[in-house]
Amino acid sequence: MKITLVSLDNWGFNSNIAVALEKKGHIIRHIDFNEFKYKYTSFSHRIYNFLLKTFLNKNLKTIFYGEKIIEILKENNEIQDVILTIKADFIDSKSLLEFKNYTKKSITFINDSFARCPKTKPVLKYFDEVYSFEKEDCKKYDLKFKTNFIYNYTKKNDIRSNFKYQLFNISSRDKRTNTILKIAQKLKIDNINYKIFIFDNKYKIKENELVTVIRKSVSLNEVNEYIENSQILLDIQRKKQMGLTFRVFESLGLQKKLITSNEDVKNYDFYNPNNILIIDVKNPVFPKSFFETPYQNIPDEILNKYLVENWVECFLN
Repeated sequence: MKITLVSLDNWGFNSNIAVALEKKGHIIRHIDFNEFKYKYTSFSHRIYNFLLKTFLNKNLKTIFYGEKIIEILKENNEIQDVILTIKADFIDSKSLLEFKNYTKKSITFINDSFARCPKTKPVLKYFDEVYSFEKEDCKKYDLKFKTNFIYNYTKKNDIRSNFKYQLFNISSRDKRTNTILKIAQKLKIDNINYKIFIFDNKYKIKENELVTVIRKSVSLNEVNEYIENSQILLDIQRKKQMGLTFRVFESLGLQKKLITSNEDVKNYDFYNPNNILIIDVKNPVFPKSFFETPYQNIPDEILNKYLVENWVECFLN
């Protein structure tokens, strides 16, 4: 099949989808529009775009992304079997509609909730199929449910037993930050050896002893090095979102324990209370036994469903 993946791959997760499809023998083109750099020509140009967004619901940046993607589709000059779009809400509606001129089927996968990102909802009508990791959105809008995927996998025989850190987390500065700082304080009191990064290039957070504040984004490879060197991963749920983050699937694929604030994780087939600790962010408790007991292996028939090479199958029907 001829497949084009269109995505805003700012963290590098989506390149794994392209690799998985290519390994299956498909002809893949990945248009990563995170590589397209839009620049305002002046301050007045920025103000003009603000007015467009406010009064006409248009955005020069999304129009720019859309036009660049259409240019590449035109240059390719081949009708695709599938165009799979991730982060479609960052592309203007005119271009999304035009995608159908270049493919037999146009599909999107959404890994945000409509409650948190309402601008995602209007793009649904431009696709033949819509997948979402948010269960409630799927029920309400008749979408197809699909979780995130495992992109990094360790065989059971290769599981490490010695680690530099007991717990690791990396996140951007957002509404979760105060919660993460509170958790870091509790971890410090409990004498748990942790590494927590918060990305803040706006200099809103001051350097402090609880977390490491970083001003430049780090690559997925760098993040994976810290994950490899950590016993347990920490996942703090965003407000108005129940869909499982990549941190959950990193822990699952690398067979590491997980501490999460997302209670819905207990409704998934891989949930094991020995491996996954659900905490109350208002009063987080970290039992010593959770750090001392070994990880219990998840059956292959469950784990394999989430591996990216199997995750892509539904888009190929």
